[in-house]
Amino acid sequence: MDIKNKSITSRDEDFAQWYTDVCKKAELMDYSDVKGFIIYRPYGYAIWEQIQSYLDKEFKATGHENVYMPMVINESLFKKEKDHISGFAPECLIATIGGGQTLQDRLIIRPTSECVFTEHYKHIINSYRDLPKKYNQWCSVVRWEKTTRPFLRGSEFLWQEGHTMHSTSDEAREETLRMLDIYDKMGEDLLAVPFIKGKKSEKEKFAGAVETYSIEALMHDGKALQSGTSHYFGDGFAKAFGVQYLDKDGKIKNPFQTSWGVSTRLIGSIIMVHGDDNGLVLPPYVAPIQVVIIPIQMQKEGVLDACNTIKQGLEAKGIRVKLDDSDKTPGRKFSEYEMKGVPLRIEVGPRDLVNGVVTICKRNDGFKEQVALDKIVDEANSLLVKIHKEMYDAALKNLSDNVHEAHNLKEMEEILNKGGYAKVMWCGDRACEDKVKEMFNATSRCMPFAQIPIDDKCAICGKEAKYLILFAKAY
Repeated sequence: MDIKNKSITSRDEDFAQWYTDVCKKAELMDYSDVKGFIIYRPYGYAIWEQIQSYLDKEFKATGHENVYMPMVINESLFKKEKDHISGFAPECLIATIGGGQTLQDRLIIRPTSECVFTEHYKHIINSYRDLPKKYNQWCSVVRWEKTTRPFLRGSEFLWQEGHTMHSTSDEAREETLRMLDIYDKMGEDLLAVPFIKGKKSEKEKFAGAVETYSIEALMHDGKALQSGTSHYFGDGFAKAFGVQYLDKDGKIKNPFQTSWGVSTRLIGSIIMVHGDDNGLVLPPYVAPIQVVIIPIQMQKEGVLDACNTIKQGLEAKGIRVKLDDSDKTPGRKFSEYEMKGVPLRIEVGPRDLVNGVVTICKRNDGFKEQVALDKIVDEANSLLVKIHKEMYDAALKNLSDNVHEAHNLKEMEEILNKGGYAKVMWCGDRACEDKVKEMFNATSRCMPFAQIPIDDKCAICGKEAKYLILFAKAY
């Protein structure tokens, strides 16, 4: 990393610029020649691989199989579900020429794959014995966004999308919520990011869905980030695409459908929830490098031997470790791995080795201590567990401290301008959501599952309230 790239904008001075600085200087990504299409550099892609590895195991443990569908969809196929096409039409990238010839049925570069999955299911689902059908794919999608930001909103991004078919509505609804729980568990176990789970309003739900559920995170600047969604489609897509099966009772029926997905937007949440003015702060279990070993005066006898012994011991524990024996100065290495958010740094120098100790430093709070050389592997392992808990607890406290009740528009304005979630009672009318958007540039995030009333009137219009809902400014 070039020395001039060590300084970054302060979060509190300019959060947007800080975010861009971290993305670039931690070497997570670079910009390509096409606006909105980024290059995932090895370190950024490695974070995605950790997320992918965690979720892939969870999906397979719950009976899902990975497939891969074509990246192009015939426009005529895409138009079969009217709500779906109206929701995505403004974002579609469409191929009109193939092999030098104008295409009669234009090809849409997938913004999502409900159509192609449902069309496929029409050909392979014939009997109740074929259900449930539980597929997932890892791929990229293209949505022609007007405003883009690395990982958070791009014209192309990586994600997984699960698509399932079930014989009953109850089974499909159960699947929808099960997958939401897997995402929530991932936040706690892998990302150290607490989520609020809930149901989206009719205005905010996925195009073509009957119900949409989401996990919502809170960033350092007080804005919300929708970090994953799970959708119950009922039998609407199945009817539109002609998916039918013969049930046990001898009747022809339409199956019930779900879809669910998370994307590289999760990398953005990690950056904005945990990062500080020195760069990334990565939770240990998602970090590509969990421990970095920095030799001090490595030309001195015994230093590199000790470093390699520690490295081997850590790797034997399954810890992802890097020994940086390059010719860069120790200070430059410290800054580089601090910027990259490596959870633990071990410094090995000749003076410490004489005393049988090494120095270990935690990235999340900067705490340093000397540890006996023969205890360093066990201590590093214990500290990684401790760091994850400390990071999750800190993020949870930040979330809890920034959810505030509001009983009228004035109170909502104060909360939303300061940052965080405004928890309000709502009548259920879209006009109230539109008013909040117009007045405060904030949107409804979700209706939490714990519907504990805090008032009997809508905070926006004063009519009888039906739901508890959260509003926030969001990415």
